[in-house]
Amino acid sequence: MAVLDRPVHRVPGRPAFRARRVSLVWRPRYVLVFLLGVAVLVLGVAANVGRGEYPIAISDVLAVLFGGGEQSQQFIILELRLPRSLTGVLVGGALAVAGAITQSIARNPLASPDMIGLTAGASAAAVFVIVLGGGFGAVGGFLASAGLPMAAFLGGLATATAIYALAWRRGVHGFRLVLVGIGLQAMLLAIVHWLLVVAEVFEAARAYVWLNGSLNARGWEHVLPVSIALAVLLPAAFVLAHVLGALQYGDDTARGLGVPVNRARSLLLLVAVGLASVATASAGPIAFVALVSPQIAQRLVGGARPPIGMSLVVGAALTVISDLVARTAFGATELPVGIVTAVLGAPYLLYLLARHGREARA
Repeated sequence: MAVLDRPVHRVPGRPAFRARRVSLVWRPRYVLVFLLGVAVLVLGVAANVGRGEYPIAISDVLAVLFGGGEQSQQFIILELRLPRSLTGVLVGGALAVAGAITQSIARNPLASPDMIGLTAGASAAAVFVIVLGGGFGAVGGFLASAGLPMAAFLGGLATATAIYALAWRRGVHGFRLVLVGIGLQAMLLAIVHWLLVVAEVFEAARAYVWLNGSLNARGWEHVLPVSIALAVLLPAAFVLAHVLGALQYGDDTARGLGVPVNRARSLLLLVAVGLASVATASAGPIAFVALVSPQIAQRLVGGARPPIGMSLVVGAALTVISDLVARTAFGATELPVGIVTAVLGAPYLLYLLARHGREARA
């Protein structure tokens, strides 16, 4: 049995640890930034949970979350307020991981699920179920609740399959994938608007709120689906993460390194579609989280590609803090969280477009 108490192999500047078939590299910067990100996330959740008609101090919220606190505070925090913030954590983390995977596969920072049409496909399917639910009584109500996550997943999967097929030309190149995704996204958004036009007033209003990305009135029933998705798909993402490094060098180089490119890319894309679709079904298409979070995480840790674990923490923190701003910045008026993330993410998108334009001219 191998012992991990000392480095047995040296990488310049970094000690590497090996045991059997597992090899790890110690990255102090990554660990430090990750722990700081987790601390920011916990404080953001505590601040968000503490806000409301009955304000609760952050210290009291933390005491309840770690098993203490008064009984009245436990009921308010655990039953009434925590599900909303926990949904934001899970949804933001799922979108960020999906964005990290798609950006790494395409080797393009613009290739996030909300930019290449994956969330648009999930949204079209989910809005179809919401609109359909208005005309079938109790059966329609069941479809609009229990069937929403499955419809969003199937819509995202169908969109991903179409993008992959249309972008394939002896391999998938990031620029072509983005262009095909933008085209399909425009078509899917047109379908969404048509569904809103033909829908009844109540269903259309519900769909409009959902399309802006909202955490309002989220309960434990919204936490469960995305929790299951993360429990299943996140370990798969970490297992397949080693393939992402090889894919950065192109298909031919990856095949030369012994990577089954098509199978690995298909599995990774399936994981990304599952995470983005379930997150979209749980809280709507929260804009720009999947685009911005992996890029922030990559710059924080100084890596060559978006790191999955750090992207999860950044996405979760960004969503929760944005929800806090949406609830408190305008007094009694509460905005959907998707509006705040769009305001924060749109300037970064313009920056990416301007930077790529300068690189293309250079």
